[in-house]
This record gives sequence, structure tokens and C-alpha cells, in this order.
Amino acid sequence: MAPQDLLNTLRTKNPLVHCITNYVAMNVAANVVLAAGASPAMVHAQEEIAEFTPICGALTINIGTLSSPWVASMSAAARAANDAAIPWVLDPVAHFISGYRKGVAQDLLALRPTILRGNASEILAMAGEAGAGKGADSGDSVDAAEGAARELAQSHSCVVAITGPIDFVTDGTQSAKVTGGSEIMPMITALGCSQTALMGAYAASGPAFEAALATLAHFKVAGTMAAALTKGPGSFQVHFLDALAATQPDEFAGVILT
Repeated sequence: MAPQDLLNTLRTKNPLVHCITNYVAMNVAANVVLAAGASPAMVHAQEEIAEFTPICGALTINIGTLSSPWVASMSAAARAANDAAIPWVLDPVAHFISGYRKGVAQDLLALRPTILRGNASEILAMAGEAGAGKGADSGDSVDAAEGAARELAQSHSCVVAITGPIDFVTDGTQSAKVTGGSEIMPMITALGCSQTALMGAYAASGPAFEAALATLAHFKVAGTMAAALTKGPGSFQVHFLDALAATQPDEFAGVILT
């Protein structure tokens, strides 16, 4: 299935996506998933996981604002998704800033996510390499993390997506890059986290590599479209949501480099 075909599938299926994400990202992520054509659910209580996760099309886990109860829910949800053969996406936000966060990220990675999404510094650190990240911001180039992405994809049997000015995605065998977007996008909090949530919607709609690629392309197309109309970060957010809803499948081909 071509990445562009997944957009029609997503909008037709309107998959329910279980999003365990951070406090900063909840509203942004929910609106992004809705605008693209899927249905988000921000459920994080451990008491609900066993019943809720198996009825969803996909699960996404973002460790941006960690606490012990949430970690327990994340682990339980990942196991429930695996048991139900539901795809899930891991976003190891700034996992290198503390031993606790690093341990949580590695424990979740050991549960074998379908897709691992992060910036270059996060992907380098997940592979055990030194990076130059500052908090949730990357200090490394996407090119510098490509080898780490391939290694992680092969060793953990997952798809790895690195986001940056030019995105990179690999399953350890095949790979592709995605260009476009806008320099304004990193100025808006939680936009990357919301991309993880949307990646879950695409993972519920088709194969993992194509799902990751389609998500990256959708964001790049919408970012370019929004940038042409905006005057700054505030108005960009409004235009970006509109652009996600307006993006058409044939626009993906213009940003995907293979």
C-alpha cells in the first residue's frame, strides 16, 4: 500500500487512537488527530487500560511528563496492545535527561513498539550513542542519527522515524526521507508530540513503514500549506489544523524522497 493511499483509508475508517501523552500535548494532539480524520482518546488511568486499549485501532505512548502511575499505565497499555495485536507508537521524549526517564524509555522499548518516533538526539540516545540534545530539543542532525535508526529498527524489529528539517524513516531494510514543512513548526509546543498521536492513527490504517511515512508526509504538506498563510506561531496553529484537514493524498508524492 502506498503512503498516500493510507490517508483515504484513515478518513474512511476514522480509527480510535488511544493516546497516553503529556499534559502539554493533550489538546494539541487531540485536535491534530481529529483534523486529519481519526478519533483520539486521552485515557491514562491504569484501571481502564485492560478494557479500553484492546478496542482501539492503535496506541501511542509519549513520556513527556512522567509520573509513576502513568508509567504503570504505559507499560500495561503496551502489553495489552501486544496481546491484542494492536500497533503502538513510542515517543521517548527527552529520555536522556535523567536516569529515571532513560530507564522508563528503555523498558518501553523492550516491549517492542511498532514504531519508534523521535528527534535525532532522542534516537541517538536510544541506541546508546552520545547526542547533543537540550531537553526536548534536538542538538543533532537527522543525518547523524540515520545509522542509529537502522540499528534500532533491526534490533527491535520496529520502524524508526526521525523528525527534523528533513525527516528520515526506516524499518532496517528500506528507508525514505520527507522534505517540506516550515521553520515555524518547532516554535509551537507539542506539535511533535501530536505527530506521534497521528502516527498511531496511520498505524491503525495500514503497514507500519507506510504509516510512519504517510504521517511525516502529511505533516510536511500541511506545514508548508499553513506557512503560506500565517503571520507567526499563533496563527500558524489555526492554519495548520485547517491544512491537515485539507491535505489530499496526491500531495504526498511531492515531499517523499526515496
